[in-house]
Amino acid sequence: MSIRTALAWHRPLMAVGLTCATLVPVGLLGVLVDPRELLGAPIWLKPTKFAVSITIFCVTWAWLYAQLRERRGPVRGAFAAGTVAAVALAVEMVVLVVQAGRGTTSHFNVTTPVNSALWSVMGVSIVAAWLVTLWLTAALFGLRGLDPARALAIRAGAVIALAGMALGFLMTGPTPGQLADFQGVVGAHTVGLPDGGPGLAVVGWSTVGGDLRIPHFVGMHALQALPLLLICLELAAPRSAALADPRVRRDLVATATAGYAALLALLTWQALRGQPLLAPDAWTAAAFGALVVAVGAGTVLALRRHAAPLSRSGAGGR
Repeated sequence: MSIRTALAWHRPLMAVGLTCATLVPVGLLGVLVDPRELLGAPIWLKPTKFAVSITIFCVTWAWLYAQLRERRGPVRGAFAAGTVAAVALAVEMVVLVVQAGRGTTSHFNVTTPVNSALWSVMGVSIVAAWLVTLWLTAALFGLRGLDPARALAIRAGAVIALAGMALGFLMTGPTPGQLADFQGVVGAHTVGLPDGGPGLAVVGWSTVGGDLRIPHFVGMHALQALPLLLICLELAAPRSAALADPRVRRDLVATATAGYAALLALLTWQALRGQPLLAPDAWTAAAFGALVVAVGAGTVLALRRHAAPLSRSGAGGR
């Protein structure tokens, strides 16, 4: 596949994705040379992380749109939806950069009329991006001629990603502390504590309270994780008799899909109860252990699907 071919998948999405990709090294340079911090983190770190995320989102959906065209899917309105998503994400990126340059926060900030207006613009762009992603996700169910495992990985990844995006809306309501003492901030990433406390390196996820960015992040990247799993299974199929069976690949993807959805639910439950990711209580730990066992059992059962016909064939030969 040539670069020219990739650029033609969906030109507006690819244009925004590549523009954001070029902003990543610029943002990293800003982290190194600009000593300013915001909520305990380098001021240019957040725009840089968003540039990475938007790049991945745009390139992934551009490729999926190309799949719709090549496989005679329902493309009516899909190009326009992708274009709206590209514009909405570009607007979000501009607001992030402007607010970082001004030395203030972009999310939840209504401290001044300018900050309130910029947050409103960003909010509208986020809602627009979610709605057109919903449209694109529905279009994926019209894809034809796909291997069952591939169809499941693409569609399930998009649906879970859509749910992960929607979890971001849980952050936009005022917290009890904000209601009790309004300081011009409405909404928070952290549950139970103000934003800006101790956090994990780079991502900044709270290490002392619940953090809704965790399920938001995990959910959104199902769009990449499940198709990548499927690609790994397909690459291994020529060297594995079990994975060469399309039914086994489908069952493995189904197991991974169920496990991923359950993990997203578990992380959301943990965050909403104010628990740090790395300090789960006994209930959260037990639920995670049960999830690991269930996914492991599903994997074994899927692989046994191939072993059972072989054993019956061997018995018949004797």
